[in-house]
Amino acid sequence: MENLYSLGAAAAAKAIRDGDITSVQLVEACLKRIEEFEPTVQAWTHLDAENALNQAKVADKLHYDGAAQGPLNGVPVGIKDIFDTEDFPTEHGSPIHAGRRTMNDASAVAQLRQAGAVVIGKTVTTEFAVYAPGKTTNPHDATRTPGGSSSGSAAAVASYMVPLALGSQTNGSTIRPASFCGVVGYKPSFGLISRSGALRQSPPLDQVGVFARSVEDAAIMAETMMSFDGADSDMRPSARPHLHDIAMSAPPMPPKVGFLKSPAWDQADAETQAAFAEMADFLGDRCDEVEIGEVYDETFELQRVIMEADLAKNFAYDFGRVPEKFSTTLTEMIVRGQSVTAVEYNIAIERQRELERGLDQLMTEYDAILTPSTAGEAPVGLDATGSPAFCTLWTYTGMPAITLPLMQGGAGMPLGVQLVGKKGDDARLLRTAVWLDDYIEQSDAEAA
Repeated sequence: MENLYSLGAAAAAKAIRDGDITSVQLVEACLKRIEEFEPTVQAWTHLDAENALNQAKVADKLHYDGAAQGPLNGVPVGIKDIFDTEDFPTEHGSPIHAGRRTMNDASAVAQLRQAGAVVIGKTVTTEFAVYAPGKTTNPHDATRTPGGSSSGSAAAVASYMVPLALGSQTNGSTIRPASFCGVVGYKPSFGLISRSGALRQSPPLDQVGVFARSVEDAAIMAETMMSFDGADSDMRPSARPHLHDIAMSAPPMPPKVGFLKSPAWDQADAETQAAFAEMADFLGDRCDEVEIGEVYDETFELQRVIMEADLAKNFAYDFGRVPEKFSTTLTEMIVRGQSVTAVEYNIAIERQRELERGLDQLMTEYDAILTPSTAGEAPVGLDATGSPAFCTLWTYTGMPAITLPLMQGGAGMPLGVQLVGKKGDDARLLRTAVWLDDYIEQSDAEAA
């Protein structure tokens, strides 16, 4: 009972359903944990203990009354401060939107509430979910970046403040901070989770992400949000995928992974390169080294064209009113975006589908692609959030990706292992992630 904050989402939800604990007890434990570690980690931009406890009481009453309960009934979550919430301000990490209130929840938040989740507060984001850091530090070393842009969400889960948190990714904003903070970060296939009510940064690239401490918990959280929403024009009517059940099932045969160094390989530090070469060797005949053509090297420029042009368009109103309140980094991106031509933008959009089809063909041979999540450990310093280069290709093509905290760097900091799946085949990707995690754990146990 003393360490309820350490329960994962699946375990906590089961304990509440079984009557072993109450949601109020769990939320109180998380609030106490936040009180202890928030002065150093600074993961939160808005908290309301009374509101959280009131939600927990409602969840407990549903349980006692025998009412229908969702898979996350009574489980606390953190929400990145780019998703609208009816009971908290949504400020997008910028003083321009200080105190901004909306009447409704973002679609993803509404789905989490419908699943029974307790929204405990809003987590820190970088400025407009781009690069300028917020106040959050890395829970493993306060002198290092937690990554971004979903800085607070990753740090809150890594600090055991909450078992789950909501994030987003337009380049590397889920996978990178999850890797730096040593948690599971999952970015589903493009179009599986609605972005309605979330900050509109770059619609062809914006994707919702989740943070958890296990693949199972990430699967449960993501599945609750995968419901069609006509307000998001990039979603298509489809059945909700059975992420959790498939992820936790045994694969019909041992998975095969392709080790891809990716176009960003030369940006990885020597330690990371050696670690991944060792992992590929460890997997033996379950892993092949694969290559993709030099044509994929252009992804970085194509992604930049789309993202910066969209930043210039979607932030035009605020930038026109108060340009002095934008960081130098974001200002430079917007100015570059203003010069992107319609031809350049449309070519970059068309190339998304062309390059995706090439990778789709590669994925017919493998259950997942194995590649680094980041260039290395979280860098020292809080004035930047690290490079997203190892995420760019997968975000640009809309493929599902997950990072697992399976390695450590030379400084003892987490180093994530990224698995990428075929677009739309998220359940298979998560099942492969569970297999890899179990395979390594079993091998370590045998070696001991």
